[in-house]
Amino acid sequence: MTADDETLRVYDARAADYVEMIADAKLDQDLKAFLAPIPKGGRVLDLGCGPGNAAAQMRDRGYRVTAWDASPEMVASARDLYGVEAQVASFDDLRAEADFDGVWANFSLLHAPKSEMPRHLAAIHRALTPRGRLHLGLKTGEGERRDAIGRFYAYYTDAEISGLLEAAGFTITSRRTGAEKGMDGTVAPWIVLAAHA
Repeated sequence: MTADDETLRVYDARAADYVEMIADAKLDQDLKAFLAPIPKGGRVLDLGCGPGNAAAQMRDRGYRVTAWDASPEMVASARDLYGVEAQVASFDDLRAEADFDGVWANFSLLHAPKSEMPRHLAAIHRALTPRGRLHLGLKTGEGERRDAIGRFYAYYTDAEISGLLEAAGFTITSRRTGAEKGMDGTVAPWIVLAAHA
């Protein structure tokens, strides 16, 4: 499956709103922890880069960043706002083998159907170098549904996503949970996991 059309329409239509929502985002603890074991000059894939703020921070700290997003408007924002050479691409376009030292999938894979998550995690594992790093952010809960503004979400429990990561060959090194208001105005719980191949 390619990216969900309705979800992409929402992101394309509301790209400016999303940019404004994250305008003050700094190098947060998750991004610092993700980058810490990756040597400067290492190759990193920002898988679902949005408007490019994280990709720009990684680039500015000496990493070679490939930035993908399935929303053309988000890719345009990444280029215009941060000078990130982002590309329009979906999760299904990841066919690299041992090419990246890290994959940053920050609240992007939650838009993929649950039935496709094992395949996407396997592709990420193949794309990573030995002991390459994965950052994965998801909303927690159960099932699949659309939010109030039409975006498709797959929700996971800690045990569920941990099992999928381990089945794909990852070793989980840390997890963090919290809750935050999203673009739809709803406060939702989330989990961030760090793992290595």
